[in-house]
Amino acid sequence: MHIKTILNRVQKFKSFVYGKVCWVENALVPTVDVELQPRRNSRPVCSGCRRERPGYDRQPTHSTEFIPLWGIKVFFLYAPRRVACPDCGIRVEWMPWVSGKHRLTEAYSWYLAGWAKRLSWKEVAQAFRATWDQVFSAVERAVIWGREHQDLSNVTAIGVDEIAWQRGHCYLTLVYQIDAHCKRLLWIGEKRTVKTLLRFFRWFGSERSLALKFICSDMWKPYLKVIAKKATGALHILDRFHIMAHLGKAIDEVRAQETKDLKKKGLSTILTKTRWLLLKRPEHLTDKQETRLSELLKHNLRSVRSYLLKEEFQLFWKYISPYWAGVFLDKWCTKTMRSRIEPMKKVASMLRRHRLLLLNWFRAKKQFSSGIVEGFNTKAKLITRKAYGFRTFHATEIALYHALGELPVFKTTHEFF
Repeated sequence: MHIKTILNRVQKFKSFVYGKVCWVENALVPTVDVELQPRRNSRPVCSGCRRERPGYDRQPTHSTEFIPLWGIKVFFLYAPRRVACPDCGIRVEWMPWVSGKHRLTEAYSWYLAGWAKRLSWKEVAQAFRATWDQVFSAVERAVIWGREHQDLSNVTAIGVDEIAWQRGHCYLTLVYQIDAHCKRLLWIGEKRTVKTLLRFFRWFGSERSLALKFICSDMWKPYLKVIAKKATGALHILDRFHIMAHLGKAIDEVRAQETKDLKKKGLSTILTKTRWLLLKRPEHLTDKQETRLSELLKHNLRSVRSYLLKEEFQLFWKYISPYWAGVFLDKWCTKTMRSRIEPMKKVASMLRRHRLLLLNWFRAKKQFSSGIVEGFNTKAKLITRKAYGFRTFHATEIALYHALGELPVFKTTHEFF
């Protein structure tokens, strides 16, 4: 079977035919040049209005790279015609295999973008003898096309969170769709300010924002402020994971301070290596840790009392009725405020301030939580960690959309994977 026959089977272009196929001598890597010619009596199509127009003249031969065949680089050679368009003026004709002045064909660009989901961009470039910039350009084109054609209808539940991006308290605000039928990254913004989240709602549109039914977030004040203003019809659910994280930090603070106090008294061994005993859930402890914890609980320490308060709070999540959950929360906060343990008192005061939002978790029938968001955040951190060369926000944005955005892909006549 001839190469032209194979190309006609997998990549046929209307109004164009394949011409001479030549092996390139003295090339650094095995290379084949394939000429493309317009069909006889066919008229060029204007790249502006996409209508057939009379020809004007021809430009020098352009070379665009196609998907390698059997490890052999393939280049399409074509001398594009210019057209005299009454609407657009003198324009270069539209060529279906390439977009604008890109050096890669559309098929090869989507091919690289597909592999960039499986491997790192550097590995894709090495495997296909391309450059890192070519892989980035392919992914960028795929993301731009996908963002323009993604379906934003039926988005009823979103999760808002932030991840650390660079050193020096640099954060990214990430908004995810967390509906049962679709879970994906919707939007990325630089920093975690009021203006950042306002940009998301402007992009999302007021009509879709008002149609939101559920929003999960942590207790970061800028997020609470914007969500209350822009998504008035949504049930705002506070992040269970972050609430328990606040309790964990409070226990750690109490333990650290108490360890210093015990050292002054010569009793430092009591709390030595007990951090994870106090932070882990009882069902996750090993047999050795369970024995050590039972011995620790015999001591009347502030760390032990803080641990018992945290474990008691776990009962809060088992309630079904918002009313009775609120009764339990009020009693727990009162008990904690009387404990005279300052870090725990701060947590109780914070929970009191956000009481209504906490109870929304029960009003939502426990359907939505931040577990989905935290899972996405883990993947996002892995992507940014693997992205050694991503020095700019734009490159990081493209990588995250490509990996987590579930963007639509351009349908081609042949699947090359």
